[in-house]
Amino acid sequence: MLLGPYATPSEMSVRRFPDKASSSDFRTSFAIDADRILHSRSFTRYIDKTQVFSLQENDNITRRVIHIQLLSKIARTIGRVLRLNEDLIEAIALGHDIGHCPFGHTGEAILSQLCIRSGIGSFHHNLQSLQALDRIEKQGQGLNLSLQVLDGIVCHDGETHMAGIKPEQGRTLDELNALAYKKRFDKNTPMNPMTMEGCLVKLCDTISYIGRDLEDAIRLKLVKRSELPVEVTRVLGDTNGKIVYRLVESLIENSLDKDMLCYDSEVGEALRELKKFNYQKIYLNPQIKTEEKKVKRTFELVFEHLLADLDEGRQGSPIQEFLEDMESSYLQTTSNAENVRDYIAGMTDDYFIYTFNRLFVPEKFPRKF
Repeated sequence: MLLGPYATPSEMSVRRFPDKASSSDFRTSFAIDADRILHSRSFTRYIDKTQVFSLQENDNITRRVIHIQLLSKIARTIGRVLRLNEDLIEAIALGHDIGHCPFGHTGEAILSQLCIRSGIGSFHHNLQSLQALDRIEKQGQGLNLSLQVLDGIVCHDGETHMAGIKPEQGRTLDELNALAYKKRFDKNTPMNPMTMEGCLVKLCDTISYIGRDLEDAIRLKLVKRSELPVEVTRVLGDTNGKIVYRLVESLIENSLDKDMLCYDSEVGEALRELKKFNYQKIYLNPQIKTEEKKVKRTFELVFEHLLADLDEGRQGSPIQEFLEDMESSYLQTTSNAENVRDYIAGMTDDYFIYTFNRLFVPEKFPRKF
């Protein structure tokens, strides 16, 4: 496909280390990155990480792996029309939520408090995605992904409302790492992607979850479709399908052949209202917060126990299984608290509960006759 003037050519990819595969492969550099993410251990664990609704016995509720596929599909569809680099879009989309910890955004907020208390800065899933892909994968060597892919992953942050966005070009790997470090200690640090593809994934993150979360909430009887604000339904519609189509349509119409991505003002304002509605009626709904105190306490216990294991050199700790697999390049540059953060962040919801039980729930001794 012929790329447009605002696309990022694959030959412009920049890696931390020389990479034989990227120079001799039949795939483009960004396609190689997408495949490396797809075959990573972190990607495998997507399948058992929840999206918004944790601890729900309902197989029809969206899980993290479905959100990833929806985002990738939507972003690549728009990118094809805008003549952007679909390989770069796919790689960013596949890796953007790798750093999510157990229990979604609730777990993220709790883990962030524990990290701050331990002096290693706040926890953000987008920053942890960088940590996982660039520092933890391949036993601590990292995947040596392109700067443009890592940048799009770090800067995606779909929680922030944006009616339009323009790339901030010219960033280096060192500058990206410095930006990520600054964000840990100043949550208000702005993070805009350096490519149009990264900007597109950032906007499509919202497109892929905003209506889907609504449908899940209706299925769980948290809200009724009739409760949606009149202006939202008039402009965007009242189903996920209608909402996605209208947002995609507006984004394409207002971004074609331009050096930025944006919605028209009416759609942008309707999206803002829908986000406000979702926060009030869904994400902050007391009905999905009933187990939050228990989740918070289990996080505290697991984090503190694992940290004490490392500080005191205890043998037989579950975290040793994680660290024994890591090379010295990782071990020599991370503190004990960062080790615990990385270990917990990589867990699925079920594995976190398993680890808690392993640490704190007594087991019966087997019969000996």
